[in-house]
Amino acid sequence: MKEGVKIRAFDPVAMPDAKAELPKIMYCKDPYLAVRGADAVVIVTEWNQLRNLDLGKIKKGMKGKYFFDLRNIYQPEKLINMGFQYHCVGRVRG
Repeated sequence: MKEGVKIRAFDPVAMPDAKAELPKIMYCKDPYLAVRGADAVVIVTEWNQLRNLDLGKIKKGMKGKYFFDLRNIYQPEKLINMGFQYHCVGRVRG
């Protein structure tokens, strides 16, 4: 944020507490609003609402193509085939 990055976030559980700690983040009522025009998506929680996203809708709403899956909830090949530049943690891809 010091570099001018704008962050929009969605979390079905933690947003009330997060707002108190991180007031400069824009909190959205759903994940699709959070990604609208975004350069990147970063998944940091494993809530069921994030496991079943309409990935086509996510991609269409984004400006960029970066998808950071820090919980490894999506299959890399699926996202790569959709045109995302997919990044995960701890997985080895051949």
